[in-house]
Amino acid sequence: MRKETICVQGGYEPGNGDPRIMPIIQSTTFKYSSSDEMGKLFDLEKEGYFYTRLQNPSNDYVAKKICELEGGVAAMLTSSGQAANFYAVFNICEAGDSFIMSSAIYGGTFNLLKNTMAKMGIEAIVIDPDCTEEELDAAFKDNTKCVFGESVANPALTVFDFDKFVKVAHAHGVPVIVDNTFPTPINCRPFEFGVDIVTHATTKYMDGHAATVGGCIVDSGNFDWMAHKDKFPGLCTPDETYHGIVYAEKFGKGAYITKCTAQLMRDFGAIQSPQHAFYINIGLETLALRMERHCANAQKIAEWLEKNPKVAWVNYPGLKSNKYYDLAQKYMPNGTSGVITFGMGSREASAAVMDKLKLVAIVTHVADARTCVLHPASHTHRQMNEEQLKEAGISPDLVRLSVGIENVDDIIEDLAQAIG
Repeated sequence: MRKETICVQGGYEPGNGDPRIMPIIQSTTFKYSSSDEMGKLFDLEKEGYFYTRLQNPSNDYVAKKICELEGGVAAMLTSSGQAANFYAVFNICEAGDSFIMSSAIYGGTFNLLKNTMAKMGIEAIVIDPDCTEEELDAAFKDNTKCVFGESVANPALTVFDFDKFVKVAHAHGVPVIVDNTFPTPINCRPFEFGVDIVTHATTKYMDGHAATVGGCIVDSGNFDWMAHKDKFPGLCTPDETYHGIVYAEKFGKGAYITKCTAQLMRDFGAIQSPQHAFYINIGLETLALRMERHCANAQKIAEWLEKNPKVAWVNYPGLKSNKYYDLAQKYMPNGTSGVITFGMGSREASAAVMDKLKLVAIVTHVADARTCVLHPASHTHRQMNEEQLKEAGISPDLVRLSVGIENVDDIIEDLAQAIG
């Protein structure tokens, strides 16, 4: 099925007499007729459900839909995008390991991966996404286990060069993990460019209505863990907590997600609720329609801002003048997202424009049906120092404008009156 059809029909297939709409399986537990049957579930010898902290049918329906959209082989939902990114990296890294990450990522993710994971003995090696292949190659260590970046960075809007990072990472025998939240699989499918694992904050465009928080991890199934078994003992050596199962041998292409569920979700419990999975599924049904409108509106607004003499600068990969225009056309020719950044020349001037907006709301959110705005240096990236903000591509006057699906002329009129 094509992506537009998967959005509506994917993931859940009702049988004869079943609910047409994906049901909410609001139960923590599932009944079995014998102790032996349930024991096989705990030993990973049989597929099924026994406790919602590990798996729930409603969650799996939605994970399957997102997996189909991305073109992967297995997926799992998490309670948030932060949980998805943590699980994705921690599933293959342990104390004493390192990983490489782009400096141009969301501030909360940067803090999680750089600072919080350091307390667990895992080192994040930060690198400029615009680095050369030689600089990237030199950043690897013997204990480096993966590379992490965002397909379109929040809020720097840096377009991740998949070809460059995949080429070097695979030469070192490690996978590439990409957060694909902003473009969504409607506009970009990283697996088609060799990326191995994709994450999402489903809170954003997938939900699209600021109704629920969630995350997702999708595995392409293409990385050969056993070919690099010395690097990935968690997947390629016996797990004594499951009677010596070797995930890569027993589960093949499903090994990564199975381990992530059986170990990390079991122990950390950052599960998506079935009710929230239901909301995400409703949002997914209109994702293709909304992304087309988000991008069309954003393109018009970016062009309008670029022509406004009072605006100091505008950053949107859809502009031909943009540094990442060619990369955007290469990897996501139908559009990047509805997010634009711009500046008024100073922190004070940008804040003044934000305060005058009427239709556009100041909220800690992005990628929503309603147009909203935020000042990253003061809000989402507040924990970063000036040097880290610069590395992440965030200037003091940067305003993140998340363009919604309203009539574009109404949005422009509100911006015009605020800018003056």
